[in-house]
Amino acid sequence: MLDKELDIIKQAILNEVEGFQFYQMAAKQAHSKESKEAFLELAEEELKHADYLRLLFDSIKTGGKDDMRLAFISNPPSPNLYQWKKEEAQYANLAMSVFGIGMQLEQASIDFYEKAKENTEIEVAKELYEVLLKWERVHLEEFTKQYNIYKEDWWSQQGFSPF
Repeated sequence: MLDKELDIIKQAILNEVEGFQFYQMAAKQAHSKESKEAFLELAEEELKHADYLRLLFDSIKTGGKDDMRLAFISNPPSPNLYQWKKEEAQYANLAMSVFGIGMQLEQASIDFYEKAKENTEIEVAKELYEVLLKWERVHLEEFTKQYNIYKEDWWSQQGFSPF
């Protein structure tokens, strides 16, 4: 059973590292300072997720239940809320793509952690997955809002507006 748990956590770490890489790439493509900084902060949050998962992995691998509990005495901090500055109209396509892919990544993370939480018997793992679920849901909500703003603008630019 522990091998299954460890495999789930290894995949979760990989997912977070991939998210980190994506947000790093998105920051390089951002055309406003605020968006670049927000994507860089998101990238750092992904690394924090990976760090908490590594602690869980090490605790499970060594088998020390007391060690596991001590590793998570302090809950991870809540994710930051970002003030996204709207990109210029000429970059709306890029912004829609970045936020669209971000939404897919966050939804995939939510699905992954929900399944992991359902399939673990380790209570501290359930608690960590729940914290990570909350973080990912905040990210998804923010990305969805931003995507919808750009989508409405893009539709209007394309003459799709009925008015």
